[in-house]
Amino acid sequence: MKIGYLGPKSSFTHLAAQEAYPENACIPYGSIPLCIQALANGVIDRAVVPNENSLEGSVHATIDTLFRQNQLSIEQEIILPINHQLLVSRQIAKDNRPITKIISHPQALAQCADFIEARFAGATVEAVASTTTAAAYVAKHPEEAVAAIASKEAASAYQLSIKETNIQDVAFNQTRFWVLTKKAANTQLPEQTVEKATIFVTLPANRPGILHKILATFGWREIDLSKIESRPSKTTLGEYFFVIDLVMDKPWQLIVNAFEEIQLLGGHVHLLGVYSVNVVEEVTKNDSSQNKN
Repeated sequence: MKIGYLGPKSSFTHLAAQEAYPENACIPYGSIPLCIQALANGVIDRAVVPNENSLEGSVHATIDTLFRQNQLSIEQEIILPINHQLLVSRQIAKDNRPITKIISHPQALAQCADFIEARFAGATVEAVASTTTAAAYVAKHPEEAVAAIASKEAASAYQLSIKETNIQDVAFNQTRFWVLTKKAANTQLPEQTVEKATIFVTLPANRPGILHKILATFGWREIDLSKIESRPSKTTLGEYFFVIDLVMDKPWQLIVNAFEEIQLLGGHVHLLGVYSVNVVEEVTKNDSSQNKN
């Protein structure tokens, strides 16, 4: 089975893909839309993409790309602890040269903003495609006084030194990853134990109180919503769709009835998935080859 993920190798998404499919071939993609499109085209069998970070919120590229896809669904959610390291080349570490630039993925930079401001206020901060792309750049330019924010696994893969450990601003830092499959979500009663469901809801235009009425379909049935977020539909200014996560602790038929009531109110429900959640307490990967200076 071919597993696509937001690459390159040793990215946090790669770690999530290995957690879900340790025995399968993992194929990196340069962006979330490219990875999801490869699944839609049948090039890969599963796609692993980030969905939400506990500090920076939703990954909009994932949400918006899936909104435009009808044949994909969520098979599983993986919650991974995220610990960021400040990585430099071994040459820079040996010379103990001051860092003039810090590069990483925009979310990683945001998750370490206080650290950067406190320790490297004069450094240039630059966003790149992924944390591992940043590590690869540092490895290819060992003479530059540039640091990457990335994982311990990236430090090992690119033979970099860890200048500072666990630099994220909040110790509790987790990211949700979705494992996607090429099939529509089944509206029938799930056979396996599931914990969450995710839906996209599109509202009828220009109807006062319609959002309240739609949310009431869940409220009076006492269906717990763990997340609700609006995203622009990218069709007309002021039009949005909603991403809603439901806690699956009520009878499935009750939830289906809520969907049917939303349809009667003029809204549209797209069931993105009914799935289990795998919480990883610690990434069990040998990083004894790390060189910390």
